[in-house]
Amino acid sequence: MSVVLVTGGAGYIGSHAVKALCAAGHEPVVLDDLSAGHRAAIGDTPLVEADIRDTASVREALRRYQVDAVMHFAALLAVGESVREPARYYDCNVRGSLSVLQAMVAENVNRFVLSSSCAVYGQPGLVPIDETAPTAPISAYGDTKLAVERALPHYHNAYGLRGIALRYFNAAGADPDGGLGEDHSPEIHLIPRAIEASRGGAILSLFGDDYPTPDGTCQRDYIHVSDLATGHLRALEALERHKGVRVYNLGTGRPHSVLQVIEAVERVTGRRVPRRIVERRPGDPAILFAAADRVRDELGWAPRFTGLDEIVATAWRWHDAHPHGYAG
Repeated sequence: MSVVLVTGGAGYIGSHAVKALCAAGHEPVVLDDLSAGHRAAIGDTPLVEADIRDTASVREALRRYQVDAVMHFAALLAVGESVREPARYYDCNVRGSLSVLQAMVAENVNRFVLSSSCAVYGQPGLVPIDETAPTAPISAYGDTKLAVERALPHYHNAYGLRGIALRYFNAAGADPDGGLGEDHSPEIHLIPRAIEASRGGAILSLFGDDYPTPDGTCQRDYIHVSDLATGHLRALEALERHKGVRVYNLGTGRPHSVLQVIEAVERVTGRRVPRRIVERRPGDPAILFAAADRVRDELGWAPRFTGLDEIVATAWRWHDAHPHGYAG
């Protein structure tokens, strides 16, 4: 059993990781400034309300709760926004991550699981993408994730840090038990935006329909958020056994286009999704999907939710029961 500080633990993926940690017998402690997270998403889990760039507060949390390991989710995450406002992304994602690492070194905490991203690959030459593919981000978001990844071997060599970076693809769905879901403001992800449009909300904007794909829309690997949480748990367990730094993809290996996702939402909800085509969004590659053989072979992880309709159905159940998100 470990005491795990989960930065960004009141957010979408972080809150699902908190649930997985509790179910596995670990003791999570959340550090979150609640700028994007929700107190209601973590129940009775201890919360330290602080900014990750406040190194003194991170150190205090590590010391107060006698933390053994850190899962680091806290970050800005909108690709398009990162192209327009790169300064914010380097300040939060890079400076904030280095602040967490500095606090860990100071408090002798040496296990670190990084929430990274497939955005580190940029526009891949070959798909599916494995971990040996060149890293060439085309957005500030992807570059900030890669910058933190690149720091980890140096922290290992100098301070003995053990690290695993998980490059995951498009997080989707909601807790099958119905207690957790996706609640961003504004919402940026495709499935909840499509669900909102199907309920009479804003018309769904499709960012380009002229990509070199069968239907002209971008293809992505949609991975259920509970599977992502399990992947982080497997990484934590691996760090108890292994030293050094490792990188793993988390994905299903099955690409789906934007139009295919919309069709899945229409099948699951029984409602039409109004949409319109707008200009391409800067920083969006045409096709991204994973080869996840390494994580299966080395950590024993495989996705439990593999069907797109199945993933969408969990999201629909949560949004249908929580039309105003965690507010009610």
